[in-house]
Amino acid sequence: MPDSTPTPSPDEPPNSKPRLPRREGDDEDSPRPSLWGPVIVIGLVLSLLLAMNWKSLIGAANEVDFSFFLKQLQTQNISEVTTTGNLVNGKWKVIPEAPDGATTKLADTFSTRIPELWRDDQELRDLLKVLKKLKADDATPQLFSQFLFGSMFLMAMLLVVFFIMRRSIDPGGTAFIGSFGKAGAKRFKPSDKLTTFADVAAMEAAKGELIEIVEFLKSPEKFHKLGAQIPKGVLLMGSPGTGKTLLARATAGEAGVPFFTINGSEFIQMFVGVGASRVRDLFQQARENAPCIIFVDEIDAVGRVRGAGLGGGHDEREQTLNQILSEMDGFSPTESVIVMAATNRPDVLDPALLRPGRFDRHITIDRPTKDGRQQILKIHVRKVPLADDVDLAVVAASTIGFTGAELKNLVNEAALNAVRAERNSVIGDDFEAARDRVLMGAKREEVLSEHEKAMTAFHEAGHALIAWFLPDVDPVHKVTIIPRGRALGVTQLLPEEDRYHYGEKRMHSQMAMMLGGRAAEKLVFDEYSAGAEDDLKRATSLARRMVSHWGMSEKIGPVAFRQGEDHPFLGKELHEAREFSEATAHTIDLEVQRFLNAAADRATKLLADHRPQLDAVSNALLQKESIDHADLVTLLGPPIPRTSGETQAKSG
Repeated sequence: MPDSTPTPSPDEPPNSKPRLPRREGDDEDSPRPSLWGPVIVIGLVLSLLLAMNWKSLIGAANEVDFSFFLKQLQTQNISEVTTTGNLVNGKWKVIPEAPDGATTKLADTFSTRIPELWRDDQELRDLLKVLKKLKADDATPQLFSQFLFGSMFLMAMLLVVFFIMRRSIDPGGTAFIGSFGKAGAKRFKPSDKLTTFADVAAMEAAKGELIEIVEFLKSPEKFHKLGAQIPKGVLLMGSPGTGKTLLARATAGEAGVPFFTINGSEFIQMFVGVGASRVRDLFQQARENAPCIIFVDEIDAVGRVRGAGLGGGHDEREQTLNQILSEMDGFSPTESVIVMAATNRPDVLDPALLRPGRFDRHITIDRPTKDGRQQILKIHVRKVPLADDVDLAVVAASTIGFTGAELKNLVNEAALNAVRAERNSVIGDDFEAARDRVLMGAKREEVLSEHEKAMTAFHEAGHALIAWFLPDVDPVHKVTIIPRGRALGVTQLLPEEDRYHYGEKRMHSQMAMMLGGRAAEKLVFDEYSAGAEDDLKRATSLARRMVSHWGMSEKIGPVAFRQGEDHPFLGKELHEAREFSEATAHTIDLEVQRFLNAAADRATKLLADHRPQLDAVSNALLQKESIDHADLVTLLGPPIPRTSGETQAKSG
């Protein structure tokens, strides 16, 4: 899949930063709402209060002790005095020397405060009467201005706290006061997004399903003339990373219409009723900008089955879902608004959301085929210099099961590996190292003891040997005892072709291969190790599915005993009411145990028959730590030809 980064418009310089998408309601040239308006108002009020209290503030800066003031008053070195309550401001006749201990020179003005004991002193009154300039101001305006000054400061602090809370409660800035119920959907205009179907590799079937949507958005009158109604909703279903969001954006770009995108979780907030309000606002914006596309990513966050869960469902989420259902039903047949949604959990969606009239069309986005993977790789390596030994067809063949996002990550890891090696281009070994890193994890810096290393080597050799001699198992690509990820060793199998159907024989062989490492440990060391935990877990899961899900046990018969599908919101086995008896459950357990024991016996017998080859592979691993398919051919000879499994059965 191509990179989903917005392509700069032709008018923008090549190195300019991409502009953030504007929300609906913002004019093209208008800036986003900011805090400058309230800040300017608060600044003007504080400046006015500062001017009103300027004299007292200046006086406070030149304050002297009352005893010093009294001494200067007695020597008649004060020319004028203004009293405001117990505050005295005045001016010297001659600037006196600073009192003892003072480090700064006195100014021509001063201020001091009259102590409580001196307010009614007759001597002080007589000294003040002698002054030629003696004024008394009312203290009430000053007290009022001080109170107002403190109140405004408190209001400013509350305003700061208000906006901090707003950002913390709703990082998108859409929940509080005027914008409380706004949807907060990002709107991309046709000029903002240049992604079209030509930029989407593979997914030809899905693109074919969406061509009608594009034609309807371009010329809806052609459909209305014949009484045809285009689907109101399109649900994109697929594994994570398969390109559902990219395909929706390509549909909008192909049609040249506005594209509103929002995540399903953005509808839900901590306040009741906000989700439904945001749904109404989103659909109102869409109607005003029709024709357009609404894209809801991860719709399972808000569209899950109602009423499910221990003690009932989430009321706010259910009310939001009800509003979505109402809005989609409320579209008139002539409204050119298409709702697209993406999910990787279609099994948990409410049936009312999937019925005709809402999400009419369901499109499954599969993992890409070999040719599709090659096309996707060509897109992702456009900016990556490749060496001559890189064959993208070979890389595509070796990445069976990879999604578009995983292929993009593979190319990036290969480029990073080339950078670490200080090369000017990416070579084939870089893609090999990148695939190992993606599939098996990064190398771990651990030093194993000789016994641990030997046990790990025989364990991995057991896996490799059984996969080599069983034609139903995928070919062995690489075996390593270098610790990677959470494993001490890895046996990597590489399928020769994409598989969509598995038969019973292949699954039994697969279980034998999974238990081959454990069987090798018992055969060589006469003990089992804890390293087989993951093998046992996967083998047991496969055996249980064969018995209880796929009816592959003759003793159980063609019956499916599946659990945990109708109530996806509870704790798995905690809530599951089994629809079969304890005797049947016991029989299922016995059959699972029988399948696993048969696989273990098969693995043990095969390894015992090929003990020299087991020792040879183990010794090679102890010497080289990692061996590939060519090394195994040298040690074991050509592998048994792979069978096509089910396609050969009963052909004669």
